Amino acid sequence: MPELYLAAAPYFGWDLVRVVQELFRYAFMQHAFEAGTMVAISAGVIGYFVVLRGLSFAAHALSHIGFAGATGAVLTGTAPIVGLLVFTMSAGAVMGALGQRLRGRDVTIGLVMAWSLGLGLLFTRLYKGSANLAIGILFGQIFGITSQDVALTFVAGAVTVLLVLAVYRPLLFATLDEEVAEAKGVPVRALSIAFMVVLAVAVSEAVQVVGVLLIFALIVAPAAIAERFTTRPSRGVLLAALLAVLFTWAGLTVAYYLPYPAGFFITTIAFWSYIVARLAAPTLTLPRRRGTEILARDEQARHSP
Repeated sequence: MPELYLAAAPYFGWDLVRVVQELFRYAFMQHAFEAGTMVAISAGVIGYFVVLRGLSFAAHALSHIGFAGATGAVLTGTAPIVGLLVFTMSAGAVMGALGQRLRGRDVTIGLVMAWSLGLGLLFTRLYKGSANLAIGILFGQIFGITSQDVALTFVAGAVTVLLVLAVYRPLLFATLDEEVAEAKGVPVRALSIAFMVVLAVAVSEAVQVVGVLLIFALIVAPAAIAERFTTRPSRGVLLAALLAVLFTWAGLTVAYYLPYPAGFFITTIAFWSYIVARLAAPTLTLPRRRGTEILARDEQARHSP
């Protein structure tokens, strides 16, 4: 946003109406808030299940795999989002097919993640254009997105949320007790693959906001905080989405007034919010297992003939 600092200093004061008007004065800020809000909602919704299913590291690995896809797409003259989607969705489908076996495979996932990052760096080296594009993929470039990017983000975010809502009940059942869900006829393997593919879409759209390296800020942190304050999944999903939106809005607002990356502020706010949540609710995680067992029994009863 270099053009911002060529004008007079932006207004900041107690007049909230004027502050809001100032924030939406420029088109790039309007696009940032529009895309950021949609990305935050979808990241919060799917992030709750990522945390509940213990797939935080796998989600982080998808972002690094997406980096290789994005830089490879740039090298071949294709839009970065295309490479992101192809690589992350392919990897997500493979991870989903592993199901429960994916958990505990930190070494394998870590090696694939490191190799993907190295492959992305190789593609960046081979690319003869500006290195700013690769930096934007790594750390986000929300102030540089266009109205077309906003539209694409809205479509991807809406599809992500709608798909999660469509499989919410069986996905929750399979998450809480996979063996019982499978015995009751729930297509656990298909759900796992579908979930990881949807997660890949969410990761791909979130990259342009916080970048590959900072993806945890929107997908994991809000959900981890929400999980500490409620054992009810429906409330947890809503709270995670709300927190992700608030973190994004706060980060964008601060970045408008200070000449530093928005991704830094979003991740910083998310990190310290999680620290505060851990200190404020240290005992709420203790009854989580009991609450989960109760929810699992409820889901079993609903799926019983």
